[in-house]
Amino acid sequence: MRSSMKFRTAAALAAASITAAVALTACGSSSPKDDGITVVASTNVWGDVAQAVAGDKLKVTSIINEPSADPHSFEATPAQAAKITDASLVVYNGGGYDQFVTDILGSTNKDQKTVNAYDLLDGGIHAGETAGESHDGHTHGAVNEHVWFDIPTVEAVVNSVADQLGALDPDNAAAYKDNAAAYGTQLAGITTITDSIAKAHAGTPVAQTEPIAHYLLEAAELEDATPEEFTSAIEDGNDPAPAAIAATRQLLAGKEAKALVYNIQTQDKVTQDMRATAEQASVPVVEVTETLPEGLDYIQWQTQTAKSLAQALDAQ
Repeated sequence: MRSSMKFRTAAALAAASITAAVALTACGSSSPKDDGITVVASTNVWGDVAQAVAGDKLKVTSIINEPSADPHSFEATPAQAAKITDASLVVYNGGGYDQFVTDILGSTNKDQKTVNAYDLLDGGIHAGETAGESHDGHTHGAVNEHVWFDIPTVEAVVNSVADQLGALDPDNAAAYKDNAAAYGTQLAGITTITDSIAKAHAGTPVAQTEPIAHYLLEAAELEDATPEEFTSAIEDGNDPAPAAIAATRQLLAGKEAKALVYNIQTQDKVTQDMRATAEQASVPVVEVTETLPEGLDYIQWQTQTAKSLAQALDAQ
């Protein structure tokens, strides 16, 4: 089950029983290593982003590295839980996506430094909320926890990591700030691509098998024409209603959607059928993932994804 509403609590119980410290290996011979400063990220996505800020001063450890792992239902081992509880800084997605981290952090009384990416979405107005929660009588149903596709949020994470590392390691604070600024320039390159898509294809309807690339489509000013009943069911690990399947299939078979954004990490018979329908109708398929593909860093990954989307739409 891929539902972010059905979280595991085993990780929290495991974390509560951890008493032994787990030391992480830091590269180089700088003061962060000597001071025992450790940084842990929930997934290799946020691990790669944090590592870009840490540079050669620290080594960031990512709990989830395998492309097949699903952060929604991931259960940390006792050793992994210990890495999180003992870390000087924990960088994670939040919003219910990597709930195992929230559970582990909540099982201790330690005052740890953390960076929660979801809390930084839209300038931090969603701090403390889980995707879909109600606030002041308004339910944020349109809010999506896959915030690594939202470049402003990623830049906010980068700056927050720099601030936190600077507080932990004042001697290298300037280096962390410089690394963050350089990374921001690289992120701007991705925005340039999505801006070009918006300029050429604003309002163009596309379809998704899951709402993972929500923020990418939003930045490109594209219309996600997929029935919410379809994408929500797929994300939750359920079979969509026949009417939702038929409507989505028609979007592709009738070429109403100009591209299909396809999550290759959580395929099933229904999504595979949608891909086959798109290919039969010559609708381009844009592949996306939830964790870093092997051999790519975050900038390369997101640049490649944005370019693939642009090429798919330009081919129409």
